[in-house]
Amino acid sequence: MTTTWTRTRAGFVEVTLFVFGVYALGIGLFMLFFPGTFFDTLGTFGVRNDHYIFDNATFEIPQGLLLLAAVRRVGWRVPALAFATMHWALHAISHIVDPHHGAGDVIGWLEAGGLVVTTVILAFAWRASTQRGQ
Repeated sequence: MTTTWTRTRAGFVEVTLFVFGVYALGIGLFMLFFPGTFFDTLGTFGVRNDHYIFDNATFEIPQGLLLLAAVRRVGWRVPALAFATMHWALHAISHIVDPHHGAGDVIGWLEAGGLVVTTVILAFAWRASTQRGQ
């Protein structure tokens, strides 16, 4: 009896789309429904402004939905990953320029570092999706 191996696991691009999509959607919903808790835990930069928190939620939610849709819609992968990579890169630059988190500069720099690392992950997924013609 011959055993034929079949690829059953999701690839790097699909996993990246799914993880970042869930994260963006989750953080957007967190901002939308719990702006005070969001500010107190993750967004402690400057003075709390619920309007700006809601504005950011209206960006993160559709971005998350776009990334999740691109898991199934192969033709959406390159533009979705390009968009997300640019967003994460600009967000990382923002945190590098202003790392002064309310919980301390160490937390601010850790967030900036995390954003740089996640930008690199997105960039690799973007590159992989372009190489596969997705």
